[in-house]
Amino acid sequence: MSSRSLITIVFVLAISIGFLVPIAPAQSDPYPKMAPVDQYLMEKNAEIQLARSAAPDSISRDATILVLGRQGYETAVEGKNGFVCIVERSWMASFDWPEFWNPNVRGADCLNPQAARSILPGALLRSRMVMAGRSRAEIVSALKTAYEKKQLPSLESGAMAYMMSNSAYLTDEGGHNLAHLMFFSGVADAKDWGSGAAGSPVMSIPYWFSTSKEPSEMKGLPPIVIFLVPVADWSDGTPAGIHSH
Repeated sequence: MSSRSLITIVFVLAISIGFLVPIAPAQSDPYPKMAPVDQYLMEKNAEIQLARSAAPDSISRDATILVLGRQGYETAVEGKNGFVCIVERSWMASFDWPEFWNPNVRGADCLNPQAARSILPGALLRSRMVMAGRSRAEIVSALKTAYEKKQLPSLESGAMAYMMSNSAYLTDEGGHNLAHLMFFSGVADAKDWGSGAAGSPVMSIPYWFSTSKEPSEMKGLPPIVIFLVPVADWSDGTPAGIHSH
């Protein structure tokens, strides 16, 4: 995988439910508006299988599985280990991403109990609004209001997620996929994790920037950094290849 492809995927991830810079679509957007809803939906069993593939079977086999319905995500399988596996769609990425409405995106993600409790609720709210036909600006406004009114939880310590599926599709560009783990942190400076240092495997994406740099449109959203660590194998144990950034 080329450096350019990896960088592209890193900024897409998070699918991870990120709150990166807003809101109006860029003029060069290949997907200027939401596609017909059917293009985002999957056959239920196929979606369950893809969601489980985000993490090793030892984790995902006992996880709760969510699938996307016409009104948002629904529980397809009740789990018992606190993990939640989900196939994220393109609108889980940054609001200014050119592929925000890309109906091809399928990001298999398995969140640990801390992330399921504190990160997932915002993602589910976002998805309900998307499926109701709300605009990006309306979604941002709803998220801000929900956080300000404490209707969405604060980040829990130890929140992380697995994205190790070899069947995910994260972007039209580059290699489309990357086996990695994600860690959610409230640290102010990604350098505290060695992100971006020469030879470091750690990459990072700001869920939001520091308060001093926060544009008015995004005030009220929590400052969170997502740290990404590539891993050597896909969830099924096959080699994921060597990545270089």
